[in-house]
Formats: sequence, C-alpha cells, structure tokens
Amino acid sequence: MKKKKRETKRRNNAAAVLRWIFFTRHYLLQFPLLSAIFAFLLFFAAFCVISPLPPIINQHRSSQLKNGAKVDESTFSRETSPFRVPRSGGRRSWNSMQSRFYYGCSNASDSFQTADLKTNRNRYLLIATSGGLNQQRTGITDGVVAAYILNATLVVPKLDQKSFWNDSSDFAEIFDVDWFISSLSKDVTIIKQLPAKGGKILTPYRTRAPRKCTPICYLTKVLPVLNKKHVSFLLKVKAISESNYPWPNSNFNVESDIHRSRDIRTQYLCSCETESQLGKAGTEYLKLLDVHFRFKILKYFVDFLLCSISFRVVQLGKFDYRLSNRLSPDLQKLRCRVNYHALKFTDSILEIGKKLVQRMRMKSEHFIALHLRFEPDMLAFSGCYFGGGVKERMELGKIRRRWKSLHASNPDKERRQGKCPLTPEEVGLMLRALGFGSDVHLYVASGEVYGGEATLAPLKALFPNFHSKETLASERELAPFLSYSSRMAALDFIVCDESDVFSTNNNGNMAKIIAGRRRYFGHKPTIRPNAKKLYKLFTSRHNKTWEEFMSRIRTHQIGFMGEPNELKPGRGEFHENPSSCLCEDSVAKAATGLNPTPQTLPHEGDKNVKENTKRNEASEVNDDHSIENEHGQGATDMDYVDNGNAVQGKSLDGEMLSEEFFSD
Repeated sequence: MKKKKRETKRRNNAAAVLRWIFFTRHYLLQFPLLSAIFAFLLFFAAFCVISPLPPIINQHRSSQLKNGAKVDESTFSRETSPFRVPRSGGRRSWNSMQSRFYYGCSNASDSFQTADLKTNRNRYLLIATSGGLNQQRTGITDGVVAAYILNATLVVPKLDQKSFWNDSSDFAEIFDVDWFISSLSKDVTIIKQLPAKGGKILTPYRTRAPRKCTPICYLTKVLPVLNKKHVSFLLKVKAISESNYPWPNSNFNVESDIHRSRDIRTQYLCSCETESQLGKAGTEYLKLLDVHFRFKILKYFVDFLLCSISFRVVQLGKFDYRLSNRLSPDLQKLRCRVNYHALKFTDSILEIGKKLVQRMRMKSEHFIALHLRFEPDMLAFSGCYFGGGVKERMELGKIRRRWKSLHASNPDKERRQGKCPLTPEEVGLMLRALGFGSDVHLYVASGEVYGGEATLAPLKALFPNFHSKETLASERELAPFLSYSSRMAALDFIVCDESDVFSTNNNGNMAKIIAGRRRYFGHKPTIRPNAKKLYKLFTSRHNKTWEEFMSRIRTHQIGFMGEPNELKPGRGEFHENPSSCLCEDSVAKAATGLNPTPQTLPHEGDKNVKENTKRNEASEVNDDHSIENEHGQGATDMDYVDNGNAVQGKSLDGEMLSEEFFSD
C-alpha cells in the first residue's frame, strides 16, 4: 500500500515539474528580456559552484597594499607558499646578557714613555688622510701612533678635501681640535701648524708609508727619510752659487760631491738634536768637504744645511691603513685613547646629533640604526648583480668602467665570497628573522639608494616606522651641514653609536669603526651580516618555511652579533676588534656563577700588561697586508680604490698608488 502511495506521489511531482517548465517557457518566450536575464543568472550560479575560492592574501601584504606601498611579490607571498613573513618578531631582550662583565680599558702602562721624555722637538710629522669620514678617522688614529713611534711632533692632520666626497671641511670644523691636542698631551706633542723658520713656514718632504707598516718598518723606512737632507734641496745651492761664484774648473761636480759626502753628513750632523751640537759638528764637517769649495760657498752651504737639519719635516700622504694591525699592547691602547676619547665632534655637530637621538627615543624606548650602503657607485664597484636585469647591468657597468684597474666582474664569485652588500629587502628579512617585529622603529643612515623608493619599499613594508636624519630634523637644522658630506656622516655616526642595536648591510669602514666603538663602550648589539653564508639562504628562501628560514638565519649569525669574545684577539681589523683595550670584570662574572674567560682579555689592575707583547711584536714582521675578518670575508667597501687617474708616485715600499675614490 505504502509503495503504491510513493509511486503516485512521484508521478504527481513529475507532472508538476513538467507543467512548471511548460508554462515558464511559454511565458519567457513572450518576454525575451526576462529570458536572457534568467539564463545569465543560471550561468552565474553554475560558475560559482564549480570555480575554486579566491586565494587568501598574506595579512601583512594586504595591509601594505591598502597603504599604497609597492611590495615585492617574492617577499610577501600567498598562503599557498610555505614562506610567509610574520609581522611580529618575538624578541624580548635588547642587550647582551654578558655585556655588563666587559668594559673598555686603555690607560697607559707604567713603562709607557710620555711625550715630554720621548719627543724630538726638531722632528715634525704631517699626515694627509684619505677617503670619507670614517676612513679618515682610521688615518688620524694611526697617525698619532706613527708620530709616537718616530718620536716626532705631530701637526694636526689634514683632511681629504679633493676625493669623491668633495668636502672642504678641515679638522677643526669636524673635530674639537683643542680637546684633541690636550687629551693626548701626555702621549704625543701635537701642534696646529708648522713653525716658521726665518720668517717662512717650513716645507715638508712628501712621501707615503707602506701599507700595514709595522713599527720596525717605520724606523727603517720612514725615520731615515725624516732625518736626512734631501739632495734635491741641496742642489739649489749649486744654482745659486754658480751664478755668483764660478767653480775652480769645469770638472767640478757639486752633485757627485754631495752624494759622496752623504755618509760624512750623516755621521756628523744627522744625530744632532740642538743648534750647538750642529755648530760643532758643522765645523768638523767643513774640514772634510771638497777643497774646491770657496769660503762663501761653504758658509752658504753650511747655513742652508743647519736650517734643513734643525727642522726636519715629512708629510705622509694617503694615510689610511698605513699602520700594522698588530702592535704591542701599549701602542694598541694609544690607538684606543685617540679613537674613543680624543676624537670628539664639534659642539655644533654633537648638538644636532643628540637631538636626533632624543627624537628617536621619543618615538620608541628602543630603536635599531641601520647603516645602509646601496649607492650606485658602491654597487658598481662591488661587481655584484642585484636582480635588476639588463637595465641594472648597463647602468652599473657604465659606472664601473671609471675604474680602469678593476677586473671583469664576476657576480656569482663575489656573492659566494661574501663581498656583496645585502639589498634593503634582504637586510629587512634578516632583522625580522633575528626577532625584530614590524613595530620596531628603524633609523636608516644612507646616501642615494640605487633604485630609489622602489628598492626601499620591501624594507619599509617590513619596518613601517622608518626614519632618517631628513625626517627627524628640519631643513633649518640641517642647513649648516647639507653641503658637507663628512658633517652629515658625523650626524649619522652619533645616532648609530647611540642606538640600542646597530646593523649594517656591508662590512665597510663605518661598520668596522662603530662595531669597535660599541665593543669598547659596553658590547651593545652590533649585527654584521654573515654574507658568505646568507646569500644561499636568500636565493632559496621560497622553498623553505619561515620557521626554517628564521632558524638558519640565527645559526649563521652566531659570531656576528657583537657579543663579547665573538672574535679572537688579533683577528679582523683592530678598529673593529680592539681586543687589547677590552677588560673583563672577572669578580662580578664569577659572582653570577659564570666562569671567567680564560686568557683572552686582560683584567682590571692586571700588572702583566706585556703578556702578549712578544707574540705581537714577532707577528709584526709577517703581518698580513690584507687581513680579513674572522670569517674570511673581504671588505665590501672601497678601501683601496684606483679610479684610473694618473699615478702620483711611489711609496716607500715601491708600490704604485693612485687617487682613491671613496670608502665609507
């Protein structure tokens, strides 16, 4: 019975459907417009059923797109990709757990001779620095040590005003010159300018010291130049004398006689320190001169000789990295006293620099300072490729041709060796992987960025709280500095030094100088990219999850975070790793249950300040002239750049040097 009822109901339903279709079709045929609309609605419903859901966009990417920022597709991927960059970083600590156990110590030992006992008052040394602000800073620091080695009075160094940086500032316009002189008065005698002799300023003899010159090198190659009277000067006597006093015969050769008597002059005159000593020695010397000299010629010659010997002046040009990386502890500590205490910026620079720091602190309790070197010239010199296609290769290739001495570029090799600077996007990903979230405030010290805003967009997307001196200071405040690249760099230097975390995308001079300074003043976190290991990780990141990428970044950056004892003593440039000037508070460290570091750093009050002297002095002779950092990465800046200009001359070790382009 029930079965019959179900069949009857089914037949009735089917008949109802047929009647609905018939009448609907009949009705729609009478109204073509309604028929078309009905068909479209049926098609749209079918499409919605069979098509997949739209992809879910990464929340961070979505927010940036709403703000109108240009975002690299490779960084902020869809949910279907395993590589998704989170907004948060998860970092809770902004300092090193062990930094409180270490401090800078650069006081001279009891055996260190003071300037009043050591300086030869008749011996003057000038140095002419080279490069940008931070490269010049290394030259100034090493110049003071060179003057100490040579027992010479140092004239306030000349800054580079003619190179790529084109900054006309002199020493006193960037550094507090009076503080510089007074703070080092016990170590080296420093004067503002050469004294006058006979109403005229003395003219220095110009030369160059070899690169990485050791103290022995200075004593054997520079000191003789500082002591001797140069034949080119003495030959002027011949021209003056010949015009007034004819020579006894045509066979007389004053030039050969001067050369012949060099040993006698050295024996009798070069060791003299006072006028009275020179007078007695001069009398003995006259007895040995060639008999063909007439009395007036002899008198003129001796007067000239006394003048040239009494004030011996040498100027060492292109003075950057002209001093060995390895010196005795006392000389290394002198380096630290110069770099970290004597070199103080002028009040006008310090005032604006401190304002920039205060304004960053008003925005956030903690902030990161990033030194971003991504200028076209720097990228062209590096020989690296940054993904810009044919346009990039043509533009950077044209710039690279300025340096005629550069080898053909090999981007893959340069990247494998860790010599390529990180892109803004890569350094942003590194910081996020190290735990810094999008809420962190970022101060960026940079010049002209290749690619402009399009290149900076991924970094700004990762860190939207993006600041620079131009955004923090008014045009009026920056006006006195805008025309001077070194003064602008000094403002960035102050903010980077005072930041809670300092990071860089390269291993150039500023990165090294600030890294060493932050070690000396408390081991504040300083992040240097381990580019040799990171490059593979960046190129293959889309095949990894974010968690895997983050883990690998943190592993590769061990030893590159500014922690105490990251670098072994003596490794890397001394300006980056001033190990001789770092002391450990072993008592405080032991009180926390941690073991003191064995035989790496000195301790406060340590009497054995010469513990490594013999080893250091022995290593000076074989000092590597191209020391790389702890992990074998070469410098990515342009420390020793030949721009293809005419060669200026030979240095004391015979190397041919040309004008250097830039380095900071």
